[in-house]
Amino acid sequence: MPVKIRLTRHGRKGKPYYHIVIADSRAPRDGRFIERLGMYDPNTNPATIELDFDRALEWLQKGAQPTETCRAILSYKGVLMKKHLLEGVKKNAFPEEEAKQRFEAWLKEKGSKIEAKREKIREGVEAEQKKRMEVESKIREEKAQEIAKKHAELEEEAKEAASEESQEKEETKEEMQSAAHAEEAKAEVKEEKPAEEKTEEEKPEEEAAEEKKVPEEKEVAEEKKVPEEKEVAAEEEEEKPAEEKTEEEKPEEEAAEEKKVPEEKEAATEEEKSEEEAANQKKETEKE
Repeated sequence: MPVKIRLTRHGRKGKPYYHIVIADSRAPRDGRFIERLGMYDPNTNPATIELDFDRALEWLQKGAQPTETCRAILSYKGVLMKKHLLEGVKKNAFPEEEAKQRFEAWLKEKGSKIEAKREKIREGVEAEQKKRMEVESKIREEKAQEIAKKHAELEEEAKEAASEESQEKEETKEEMQSAAHAEEAKAEVKEEKPAEEKTEEEKPEEEAAEEKKVPEEKEVAEEKKVPEEKEVAAEEEEEKPAEEKTEEEKPEEEAAEEKKVPEEKEAATEEEKSEEEAANQKKETEKE
């Protein structure tokens, strides 16, 4: 039965890797195998391949048949090229040294191609990264501008709020001051009102006192006048028996009476003056 060079699957779901094995064609894919030649991982770019070159060449020379994927791997690593050159040497188409030179030249070309491919991949990755970085930087700048605008708006709102608060505080202060002034004015008015009420209450009391003083003064004046009248009557009574006196004594009595009259007038004027001074003093107290 023919022997095959094929792959056996390993790894988890979505990220498989494969072993390159020599197995019987009747065996299942992941079943028994005769020999393991290497490993193939398609998840990297370029794919990683590990292969035992000499053992793969021996199995090809013995007649092992590779699958399509294994054939591509062997061609990529140069196993098929080496087998082709060795068959040419057997047919005497060219000597072994020439076969070695050709194989080395082919390896150099293949290596240069692989390196060029890797460089392209790197350049592509770097370009993508640069583009991503540029896009991200633009997005960051836009976000920073938006944030700066928001901060500026917030600062303006805060300034406006602070100015409004200061204005409100000033208004409240003015209102408090005006209220305090109003309260002070009300207190002053209240203080003035009881003073006026007191003065109004004192007026009738003063008037009553004045009314009391007037009759007292009249009584005093009458009391003063009564003894004076009694004296006058006594004098008149004395004068009656004295009529018999001589005419020389009459002028002396008339002179005494004339002296008494101005004395009574002076007492009356003094009483009137005292009353006027008392009235003036009361008026001044009321004004104060």
